[in-house]
Amino acid sequence: MPHIPAASRLLAASALSSGVLLGTSACLSTMPQAHAPLPTVSPTAKPSASPAASPRSLTQAQAQAALVTATDLGEPWAPTQGAATWRDGLLKATTEAPDCKRLLDALYADDLFGGDPGTRAVTGLDDAMDQAQLRYQVLDLPIPDVDRTLAWMKTLPKTCGTFTAVTEHGAVQNVRVTETALPNTGDTRQGLRVTLTGENADGEQTVLTLDVATVRIGDDTIALTHGGLGDVSPDATNGALQLGVQRLAEIRKQARVQV
Repeated sequence: MPHIPAASRLLAASALSSGVLLGTSACLSTMPQAHAPLPTVSPTAKPSASPAASPRSLTQAQAQAALVTATDLGEPWAPTQGAATWRDGLLKATTEAPDCKRLLDALYADDLFGGDPGTRAVTGLDDAMDQAQLRYQVLDLPIPDVDRTLAWMKTLPKTCGTFTAVTEHGAVQNVRVTETALPNTGDTRQGLRVTLTGENADGEQTVLTLDVATVRIGDDTIALTHGGLGDVSPDATNGALQLGVQRLAEIRKQARVQV
């Protein structure tokens, strides 16, 4: 198969996305909706203006339907075959600085939010051609918790711009953290590029690159990590985000119509 640049694959995927979204909406139209009990009102109570209804929390089924798929992204993306070897070999590392250690731990666990309670849907995709993996999550978490994580991420290029970490097999990794630009979508967002340069367990020189992105859209959050030892295209990262935000908006719109 000839190598197709990531940017070209995503342009094709964007053209397909509207059709995929229509299929997703059709599936959601049969989803049962929960209704909150009506409040009890005293017969002598004076009527008062009703407060604006808060958005309904994202259900697990809706979060699952909002995930991007290998079909959305196009070839050579496919459902994951398991964790990449570089995850244990390079990301399972320690360092002394607390914020930098927290970052490495979060990248290894693929969880920037520390197990915060809330709705979560997760998928993993592999790009065998570029030896890359994408971990994509749709979450419904408390807004203050998400915003605190975004604010922490924004500090990392300064507090952890460059540092060293030691893997389980004793190899030193030189880590660099920089801020990346994300598509102007959602209410707030933060992107990082993390590069680890060093050796793997076999003593071979490696360069592991990870794009980390979080976008909050109202009460909902999209988080992804796109990494690998080969080409990690920012176009692929941003394209997955744009498709995902579009998908999530369609799911939310369909839910409002059903109310």
